[in-house]
Amino acid sequence: MQCKNCHTELTPESDFCNSCGGKVIRNRLTFRNLFEHISETFFNYDNKLLRTLIDLVKKPEVVIGGYISGVRKRYVNPISFFGLTLTLVGLEWVILRKFFPDQINLSSLSFGGNESTLNTIFNIVQDYSSVTMLLLVPVYAIISRTVFFDNKTYNYVEHIVAFAYMMAFLSLVGAVLNFIGLSFGSDIGLIAYANLPLQIIYISYCFKKLYKISTIQIIAKMLISFFVYMIVYIIVVACVLLVIYLFEGKESIIEFFQSMRPKK
Repeated sequence: MQCKNCHTELTPESDFCNSCGGKVIRNRLTFRNLFEHISETFFNYDNKLLRTLIDLVKKPEVVIGGYISGVRKRYVNPISFFGLTLTLVGLEWVILRKFFPDQINLSSLSFGGNESTLNTIFNIVQDYSSVTMLLLVPVYAIISRTVFFDNKTYNYVEHIVAFAYMMAFLSLVGAVLNFIGLSFGSDIGLIAYANLPLQIIYISYCFKKLYKISTIQIIAKMLISFFVYMIVYIIVVACVLLVIYLFEGKESIIEFFQSMRPKK
């Protein structure tokens, strides 16, 4: 008998391959064993996904720091976890637009500005949410590595791993909050207000655990992070305006800012 995954020779009594660790499957697929496999994969406490989610709340330093230090079997790796999250978030927005179309707007964030323009920008960002998340991870990692320049515990790539876990987890939490908030009649802008402090607190909590620093120190680091983030944000906006100017001309920039003004 051979392993169906790596073709290693196995004894008839083998339940697992001693080369790749794959489970020996002797029965054909049925609805029953397919359901058992799905349940075991996603809903069993001992499985990697549920354990990863729980420990990202209870002890994120063990999940993130463990992967960085070489623990690769106990938890879902950051790439798979991030990829799964992108899929679920994409599915989430399909469902939200189907069942809550009138609440997918940023009226709570307009501050008297042109809601139509804000909503157009928001919808474009959501259409490319996967790309946005992929771009944000290395950007946030640059910021955090800059802020923790005085501590060489983790390098830039390891900060990317940390944010892959944190962003994926926060996206899942955000998806749950979106469903709850929209079910109670809130618009997506108001939910974003509530979600932002949660994200800041969770990221601070993770880095406090990872770097083993005091509450005062992590508050100081987060304030510096916000300052650096604003600098990066201004640079990005300036680059976007430069691109608009180069390809569309000065008039397009004027029209863009005019569209952001409140309607009379």
